Amino acid sequence: MRNFPAPIHNATAALGRLPGVGPKTALRYTFALLRLPKYELDNLAATIVGLKNVQTCSVCFAFTEKPVCEICADSSRTGDMLCVVSESRDIATIEATHAYRGKYFVLGGVLNPIDGATPDTLRCHELVARLTLHPEIVEVILAFSPDVHGETTILYLGKQLGSLNRKTTRLARGLPMGADIEYADEVTLASAFTGRSNTQ
Repeated sequence: MRNFPAPIHNATAALGRLPGVGPKTALRYTFALLRLPKYELDNLAATIVGLKNVQTCSVCFAFTEKPVCEICADSSRTGDMLCVVSESRDIATIEATHAYRGKYFVLGGVLNPIDGATPDTLRCHELVARLTLHPEIVEVILAFSPDVHGETTILYLGKQLGSLNRKTTRLARGLPMGADIEYADEVTLASAFTGRSNTQ
């Protein structure tokens, strides 16, 4: 890298630690920040510093500003279903559908031994403990992405939770709205047939 002033080097190095941001992109972001008015830089800096106030919910491990998140503290939500997600951000995606009114549990990732994500590094033991302490939970929804690591995690948790006598389900898979059958791959089409639903 060229001999830029130290603040530019430091900012570029910090931005380069973000996922998907390489050295060139980090430098481009740094110069974009340099073009901002100083008050906007102050606001951005204060916003980033404010992230220190974020903690994990003591019940579901989602990101929150309080010891217990709003969803876990909401008595109007049903307590007989638990949706297990990979990351806290997945909760916002599901909540936007307004299709689920149960509680959540953030596993902290998916199984990926190559990257060091094993059952011991995830919250698998905490999930079993929560289900053991709360017999009112009758269904566990494993809401993971349908990729290799998501499928591996679903299979592993399915086996681990089998002895707890809870109904374990996964998100349905199949053709998305507006899709053309002609262009669907065999796996997607097979999943659509397996997970078909009534028309009424």
